[in-house]
Amino acid sequence: MEFARPQNLDEALEAKAEMPSTQLLAGGTDLMVEVNLANHRPEAIVALNRVSELQDLDERRIGAGVRWQQLESSSHRALAQLARTIGSPQIRNAGTIGGNIGTASPAGDGLPWLAALDAGIEVAGRDRGSRLVPWSEFFTGVKRTSLEPDEIVTAAVLPEEIPIRQEFAKVGIRSAMVISTVAAVVVRYDDGRVRIALGSVAPTPMRAYEAEKMISDEQRPSEAALAEFARRVSTEVRPITDHRSTEEYRRHAAGVLARRLLERCMAA
Repeated sequence: MEFARPQNLDEALEAKAEMPSTQLLAGGTDLMVEVNLANHRPEAIVALNRVSELQDLDERRIGAGVRWQQLESSSHRALAQLARTIGSPQIRNAGTIGGNIGTASPAGDGLPWLAALDAGIEVAGRDRGSRLVPWSEFFTGVKRTSLEPDEIVTAAVLPEEIPIRQEFAKVGIRSAMVISTVAAVVVRYDDGRVRIALGSVAPTPMRAYEAEKMISDEQRPSEAALAEFARRVSTEVRPITDHRSTEEYRRHAAGVLARRLLERCMAA
């Protein structure tokens, strides 16, 4: 097995270009599970923990190497909420938002928040340079992305307008250290626009666009409007039945979470 430990982004991109099939290692919370439980044996590994450019963090740019423990105190309310639900303290101290993005699991808890805000995924390659990919074009399937073989995820880039009213919640088979059965983020802008994004209910993180349009037209949603919003979310999701839950429960839970989170946003 080849192993590279670059000291900066240029060295990391050089190593990735020279070994396109290499596995990237940041916190290792996904990769080591595959190594230990699935007998996965990478041909090459590039460790990114010393690449300082990936550690940048401000209100609109979150470096791929930023750990969940750092994001627990984020000024973005839903991001802080979801960060506190990821794994154990040990996992949060190792796992990174870039790992969540690059793994592209349908159950990645950070992904619905990025989708709700219409965030971009910044990626870089040695020869092609840096580019910004809309979240909706980056995630292409279950654990699949549009990332080119020589590219590395470098950051999540947020839009200029970020609503203060934002809420996250998820449900799972136990109350702590749980992989989401359904995860949801609702944001509400000052002009009444609502965005709802969900995880674990489709091959990629998704938005319920029809439900968003319907409820955004309601400045003061009535009980009937809130019920219709929940119904439309339940209809729009595309869940499957697997070992964690059934399609029917996921549809029901998606609608319940959507309504509860919108009510929390309205009460804020």
